[in-house]
Amino acid sequence: MSKLTHFNQAGEAHMVDIAGKASSARRAIAAGRITMQAETLKLIEQGGHKKGDVLGVARISGIMATKRTADLVPMCHPLALTHVAVEFEVDAATNAIDCTVTAETTGQTGVEMEALTGVQVSLLTIYDMCKAVDRGMVISDVRLLEKSGGKSGHWKRG
Repeated sequence: MSKLTHFNQAGEAHMVDIAGKASSARRAIAAGRITMQAETLKLIEQGGHKKGDVLGVARISGIMATKRTADLVPMCHPLALTHVAVEFEVDAATNAIDCTVTAETTGQTGVEMEALTGVQVSLLTIYDMCKAVDRGMVISDVRLLEKSGGKSGHWKRG
C-alpha cells in the first residue's frame, strides 16, 4: 500500500507538489443515492414540488460544486474542468434517486474529489428542497466508481 501523500516528513499536513507531474486526460465517475418516502419521490417526478424542478436545481448545484471543490477540501488543487455531467436515475422500487457525476480535465492531478463533491452536493440539494415534506431522507452509498489518467492509470470498482 502507498503512503499517505498529504503529510510532509515532519507529519504536517501539506498540499502535494504536482509541478513535476505530466499532464494527462483525467476522468472520474462517482455515485450516491438518496432514499425517501414514496410521496416525496412522486412530488419530484411529477414536478409538483412547490420549490420547482428539484432535479434541475440539484444538477446545477452538482456542477457548481465540482468547480468549487478546492474551496471546500483544503488539500485539493484548483482545477480547470473540461467537462462535468450530473445524471439522476429514479428507482421507484426503493423510493430512491441515484446520482452519478462524471468530471473530466486535462492536468497534473485527478478529478476524483470533484466528482465525489458533485454527488454529495447534488444529493444535499435534493434533501434541502424536500426536507419540508420528508426530514427522514437518507443519503448513502457515496463512492468512486471509476477513475482514469495519470501515473496510476485506470481503476474501476469491482
